[in-house]
Amino acid sequence: MPLHPIVAVGGGLAGLSLALRLAERGLHVTLLTKSELGISSTRYAQGGIAAVVGEDDSYQSHIRDTLAAGGGLCNPATVEFVVKNAPVAIQWLIDRGVSFSRRTSPAAAAEFHLAHEGGHSHRRVLHAADATGAAVEVTLEQMARRHPRICLRENHLAVDLIIERRGRGKTCIGVYVFDTAAKRVFALPCQYLVLATGGASKAYLYTSNPDTSTGDGIAMAYRAGCRAANMEFVQFHPTCLYHPQAKSFLISEAVRGEGGKLVHKDGRRFMPDYDPRAELAPRDIVARAIDLEMKSGGCDNVYLDISHKSARFINRHFPTIAARCRELGLDMANEPLPVVPAAHYTCGGILTNLHGQTDIPNLYAIGEASYTGLHGANRLASNSLLECLVFAMRCADHIAAQARDFTPAELPDWDESRVIDADESIVVAHNWDELRRCMWDYVGIVRTDKRLLRAARRIAMLSEEIRDFYSNFRVSYDLLELRNLVQVADLIVRGAQARRESRGLHHTRDYPHTQTRARDTILRP
Repeated sequence: MPLHPIVAVGGGLAGLSLALRLAERGLHVTLLTKSELGISSTRYAQGGIAAVVGEDDSYQSHIRDTLAAGGGLCNPATVEFVVKNAPVAIQWLIDRGVSFSRRTSPAAAAEFHLAHEGGHSHRRVLHAADATGAAVEVTLEQMARRHPRICLRENHLAVDLIIERRGRGKTCIGVYVFDTAAKRVFALPCQYLVLATGGASKAYLYTSNPDTSTGDGIAMAYRAGCRAANMEFVQFHPTCLYHPQAKSFLISEAVRGEGGKLVHKDGRRFMPDYDPRAELAPRDIVARAIDLEMKSGGCDNVYLDISHKSARFINRHFPTIAARCRELGLDMANEPLPVVPAAHYTCGGILTNLHGQTDIPNLYAIGEASYTGLHGANRLASNSLLECLVFAMRCADHIAAQARDFTPAELPDWDESRVIDADESIVVAHNWDELRRCMWDYVGIVRTDKRLLRAARRIAMLSEEIRDFYSNFRVSYDLLELRNLVQVADLIVRGAQARRESRGLHHTRDYPHTQTRARDTILRP
């Protein structure tokens, strides 16, 4: 048993960078991933990482842009902390071999090419062409696989936290883990547990996220007694490719940053009618505009047109997107791309402080699973990977400063004495589909009290069915994910019902105005 048994759950940028930082400081880390390492939202992130590195940019400008996008709900201290630590975090990636795109002119060969994305007042997004997440993930994944102090357990799904009560309080002493190959649950002790499990966009029928984004960490922490904050703020990415074979393939924000225009089938542009920043308005404004244009026009999608740029320009800046489009029979250099909004990012999450600490001692949360106050009511483009990097650094520092010799407690075994093998697995599949359709229809981009009430009733019924199934049958991978998704969907709906105003990503027809005082929605178990 290692002297410092630390368990990190999640193999995206937050979990990987945390594990590497701790391992580089001589600590032993067990890294759990629910599927193969590398399958995460990080890998699919195209745009980049926002940081002040340009000479004409400033910390104050990045802070102002983040606060403006956040709709009055950002924590200013968190925003300042993240923005000012961004260059250090970027340098950490560069030192480990991540190669960001450079400017092409010989005189500027040493300078980064900085993209311009919606909500930003400057070009400040570092990127690796249009596949930044993949470049970062692959680099860190290779390092993690080789590091002697990182014990990697792939295809291991965390089930529930193991909590020990101490007087009036409690502390996290381990986690139950489902081994998907052996189909068994075992108890894993730890001194510190870090949830880096990502968001919950799979609660929606259409999403840009991979199948792993089922809100596992948020659900587990809430069940254990942690508060969740601002779960109603679900970011819909405005431009996912609308194609039957694309599975919501994302068309990066950077396409609009480089001149892409949103148009109807007849070529008519509409974003200037909604915001003076047009296509470079924050995502909530663009997504709502597209949603309204689709509904008022009775159309299934709108179009993103960058065909006025040369094929050489497009292939240099967006090689991954252009290649995928060609595979689907689309040529973005010569025709507009059909696009629709899709659930993309969970702005709320487990409430934490600036160290990543939750309400339960020895339990941390970082990345999309957490709510730090950085994003507020709406996330500024390319601040997500930045949050993962900065809070992984901060969390690693905090754990390393207090790690000590550790004797694991005797943990209770997983009890399967009163359950049997499931005889109706189709129930899980049907409930999964019903939940995601319900969330899409009633808790989407535009909401009403009536829609939210309908969603709450259906989720309550689904929760009861899943509780009954979970209590009587042996667990499976699909059942565990569905259990977590229903828990997170309930939190999203309850948060939306509690917010009687329209702010940021939460837009309701019943309360179209924004209240003078901005308040967080805190949900307690």
